Amino acid sequence: MNANPELLDVIVVGGGSAGLNAALVLARARRRVVVIDVGLPRNRFAAHMHGYLTRDGLSPLELLELGRAEVRGYGAEIVEGRATDARGTAGGFTVTLEDGREYRGRRLLVATGLRDELPAIPGLAEQWGRGAVACPYCDGWEARDQRIGVLAVGPMSVHQAGLVRQWSNDVTLIGRQTGALDPEVRAGFEARGTRIRPQEVTAVLSDEAGGLLGVALDDGTTLEFDRLFVSGRMVANDELLRQLGAATAETGGPAGAWTAADPTGLTSVPGVWVAGNSANAGALVIVAAASGATAATAINADLVADDTRLALAAVATVATVATV
Repeated sequence: MNANPELLDVIVVGGGSAGLNAALVLARARRRVVVIDVGLPRNRFAAHMHGYLTRDGLSPLELLELGRAEVRGYGAEIVEGRATDARGTAGGFTVTLEDGREYRGRRLLVATGLRDELPAIPGLAEQWGRGAVACPYCDGWEARDQRIGVLAVGPMSVHQAGLVRQWSNDVTLIGRQTGALDPEVRAGFEARGTRIRPQEVTAVLSDEAGGLLGVALDDGTTLEFDRLFVSGRMVANDELLRQLGAATAETGGPAGAWTAADPTGLTSVPGVWVAGNSANAGALVIVAAASGATAATAINADLVADDTRLALAAVATVATVATV
């Protein structure tokens, strides 16, 4: 445990694109900033990221490495570790790491994102981020004109199947959940040539080199695919936010309840902001980075107002002492 840790301006928990972009803006505003990061970004399984202007195709881990260097270049500190506890109020938050280290800050930004809980299908985890992916906008171009399978495992699966047809005319939606398709939705799929298979997927198959072969079905048959799209269950890494008492709100989508925030990322807890997938479960990398910048400018403005209040209070105290 740190003995009387320094009071920082901002503690950023989460060193993905959102947290790092926030730290960059805040450090450039000459704020004392620390970024606490466990080093397990959601997209670490992917070799490339897409849809990020000037960075399309870059490794997501390389993006973070470049970002850390930029943030450190402006004087911010990046600490490796897992934040396990957050407490306090605006002006005096304390974040404790798993190893007992403590950091104190006037404001807190949580950018811990989410994790994907995959269906329990043998072989799927081994293909995650390679032959099996989630986001059509991230990986649709790479799957263009290929044999695409979409695993029907939840409400997002229908949405995925409709989207990926944009990139290939060889699309198959597979799973027992297809039996409950709305007749109009089914008719739309069939009209566009999307095949529907009601069998359950029992395994995802890989070749000896680790490439995707296809899937095995519960009727004993197999289907060959070049790419699978699957929507895992998105689970918020919101333990710190729940400790602080941040309110949640239903998203109206498959993510369910998420931390409620205003357009800048300010939560129901004064002094606590969220950014990235902590604020928006569907945010692409570039959207997450932009939300970090948005939160950072709001936090800095809030600190400016606080600095002014403190300065006025100090002047008033001096004036009072002088008249005694």
